Amino acid sequence: MTPTIDPLILLLASIFTSNILLSNFLGMCSFISISKDLKAAHGLGLAVIVVMTITSIINWAVYNHILVFFELEYLRYIVFIIVIAAVVQMLEMLIERISPALYMGLGIFLPLITVNCAILGVSLFLQIRNYSIEQSAVYGFGSGAGWWLAILALAAIRKKVDAAPVPAGLKGPGITLIIIGLMAMAFMGFSGMLNVQ
Repeated sequence: MTPTIDPLILLLASIFTSNILLSNFLGMCSFISISKDLKAAHGLGLAVIVVMTITSIINWAVYNHILVFFELEYLRYIVFIIVIAAVVQMLEMLIERISPALYMGLGIFLPLITVNCAILGVSLFLQIRNYSIEQSAVYGFGSGAGWWLAILALAAIRKKVDAAPVPAGLKGPGITLIIIGLMAMAFMGFSGMLNVQ
């Protein structure tokens, strides 16, 4: 049975209280590595929003109309990863065809989305929580927007921290992990307002 959740509540919860990155710590690899540059973080964040929204809808349909129908639910991991890779590949070809400048600007960031475990995590959450197609689209978009918001915030903070006097032992990964921990605690401050499980 599909839970009845207001779309606005689901959207806000997926961005803030149940942020896929800062609550579930999914997608940390590209989050840490790409957040050194604000422009690159913005480009990757937008690409994640598009891919997460599209794959949420497709994976919901594939799971509910094909895997469940043929009793092949145990193949969901493989099928979800194939769908994610296919969507990323098609998006990459489409962007290259429509806007070569944007394609060159995104560079390696588009293929990186295929291995972003946050995308797979959202598809699995949709299946576990038994969301409807509308809820899946909203949750996918909201999770992507939450990921984008988190990477933009980290990139902006890292830009400021680079100019700050940081002790030598904390420079680089040390201060980055401290910042991520503080960001996660800040997002946890929203947890009493909205909660979608």
